[in-house]
Amino acid sequence: MSVYQCGHRGFSFFPDENVLSDVVKSNLAPLRYCDDANNVTEVYPFNPNGSPLGIAALCSPNGRHLALMPHPERSFMMWQYPWYPKEWQVEKSGPSPWLRMFQNAREWCS
Repeated sequence: MSVYQCGHRGFSFFPDENVLSDVVKSNLAPLRYCDDANNVTEVYPFNPNGSPLGIAALCSPNGRHLALMPHPERSFMMWQYPWYPKEWQVEKSGPSPWLRMFQNAREWCS
């Protein structure tokens, strides 16, 4: 299976439609970009890089390996955010909403 990460834009590129179809049929795309109505989207700003079918992550068939975009590890604390809406009214030194994803993974592994 050939899937390429397009580095300058961060989206997945499938050189063969059959590969994309196999990824979807095999449930190897566990994370998708969605709009406010929870519909998978390829449209900015909900899908910031235009990934096909809103694919934001790929995993191995056994689920042990996960490659994802948008890199939540870069912003698990609020002080790491370059910008966020004032209405969030969060503690700048506290955790961001992304931290919960890592906490859920830890709980699941335990």
